[in-house]
Amino acid sequence: MIIDSHAHYDDKQFDMDRKKVLEKVREKGVVRIVNPSGNIASAEKCLKLADEYDFLYTAVGIHPHDAMEFSDDALKKLREMSRHKKVVAVGEIGLDYHYDFSPREIQRTCFASQIRLAIELKLPLIIHDREAHKDVLDIIKAEKADSVGGVFHCFTGSAEMAREVLDLGFYIALGGAVTFKNARKPVEVARYVPSDRLLIETDSPYMAPVPYRGKRNDSSYLIEIIKKIAEIRNETPEQIAEATSINADRLFGLRLLEGEI
Repeated sequence: MIIDSHAHYDDKQFDMDRKKVLEKVREKGVVRIVNPSGNIASAEKCLKLADEYDFLYTAVGIHPHDAMEFSDDALKKLREMSRHKKVVAVGEIGLDYHYDFSPREIQRTCFASQIRLAIELKLPLIIHDREAHKDVLDIIKAEKADSVGGVFHCFTGSAEMAREVLDLGFYIALGGAVTFKNARKPVEVARYVPSDRLLIETDSPYMAPVPYRGKRNDSSYLIEIIKKIAEIRNETPEQIAEATSINADRLFGLRLLEGEI
């Protein structure tokens, strides 16, 4: 049993063969997938996919790349979409100072407002943090986001930052980067994070792990991430798969929802 805590099957890279890919990943033992959105149009597409595939769940939110889209009307739409029975989080949201596709002040406003929405809805957060560690943590603390918790997806920080994230009650998700030849921080974090706070993800169609690096990613490649983390932690792949699946079910309430749908 494997759970992909973060993938983007609404992405246009899957438009030609989405059904075939999702059938393949199911055959490979992936039992549940969380599919976060990046903007309002993406969220609408994610909800349709969640209706079509029983093992797909979603999160609604505006990614920092699309923070210019944020408005009171957009927030209202997110609130309305969150009523869907398969919405399990608000995300992915956060800050991205690497690309700066949206002005930083607007990113911060968008991020803080969506944290407040998550607290109102009592939903966990899916956090995107790229080269913005301090501001992300400052906003999380100021908005008291620890009251709902969530996950730092595709974690890129150090073990020291991981400690602070864990102290705030958040989970840490690792993806393909942990398999890269020169990976240092992800390996240190994989070794450090307690087994009850670790998630795995693909971020499909991006960030494919070795030996598929450079190719379109999908959830069937999770096994490579699992094997690498198991090697780093001196555990078995079965132990990593089981622990991370239990954690994803706990954070997002997936097993409970599966019983209700």
